[in-house]
Amino acid sequence: MPLPLLNNYPLLQKILIAGLVLAIVSTAYISAPLALFLGLVMGIIVGNPWQKHTSMASKYALQIAVVGLGFSINLHQVSATGLSGIIYTAISLTITLGLAYILGKVFNIQAKLSHLIGVGTAICGGSAIAAVAPTIKAEPAEISVSLAIVFILNALALFVFPIVGDWFNLTQSQFGVWAAIAIHDTSSVVGAASKYGAKALEIATTLKLTRALWIIPMVLVSAFLFKSKETKLNLPLFIPLFVLASVLFTFVPIVATAAPAIVLVAKKFLLLSLFFIGINLNLKTIKSISARPFLQGAILWLLVSAGSLFAVIFF
Repeated sequence: MPLPLLNNYPLLQKILIAGLVLAIVSTAYISAPLALFLGLVMGIIVGNPWQKHTSMASKYALQIAVVGLGFSINLHQVSATGLSGIIYTAISLTITLGLAYILGKVFNIQAKLSHLIGVGTAICGGSAIAAVAPTIKAEPAEISVSLAIVFILNALALFVFPIVGDWFNLTQSQFGVWAAIAIHDTSSVVGAASKYGAKALEIATTLKLTRALWIIPMVLVSAFLFKSKETKLNLPLFIPLFVLASVLFTFVPIVATAAPAIVLVAKKFLLLSLFFIGINLNLKTIKSISARPFLQGAILWLLVSAGSLFAVIFF
């Protein structure tokens, strides 16, 4: 039987989609990878009668999520890393994006997909991809693949990094710096560092926040790199709103009090955006995706991890 299976039953499709959306919003049991996976299953096997609407919803849900996550960025903590933190992250970002470009050419990967993988590795995983994707007008398949790669490598890092840190007898400070530079998402950075020790967690979290702020210039650079001749270079509205959110969180006490609830809502929007991205994919698009993007992401992550480990040990 050709897929999707329920194309002749649009009412049932709508009921299933609405049920999953309700589950994502109202429960704490659906993670980011699971949300993306559920969307893929729905889109490929069950079908999506709301293709136009979910495509638009994925775009705006991503942008709302990015703005909301700005309420978790404390600028005082970021400034505490000082010049060394800025230098560490700037060097790491430049090298990572350069390697991503080279690997993308070697594996002959589409430019936008290669860029998203590089950005996700260089800055802060899914959040960076979420911010950059609408700016460069990435296709749902490109967003989905880059996010899936980041999620898989993040899960691996959460378990592997503390073991490697013990193997090389890294100090708390060394591990904190290494985790902040080499692990994609903030959640995995915090998870790995907390396993290693309190000092490692403090350093990793602070340096990771500094790294996350590179989202802003990266969005501007990405918009310039992928600007078509017919399109003017404009700053997406969600970026200044992201900056405003971090400023309010840092300097307005009443906002800081409400921030945990805002961030929780933002994470729900991120889950919804991943679900909608997955549900917009079809079998033809999935078949066109090869293993090469994953090889690019894995090799890039291994190079960054090994290089930054060498740096924290010997410099």
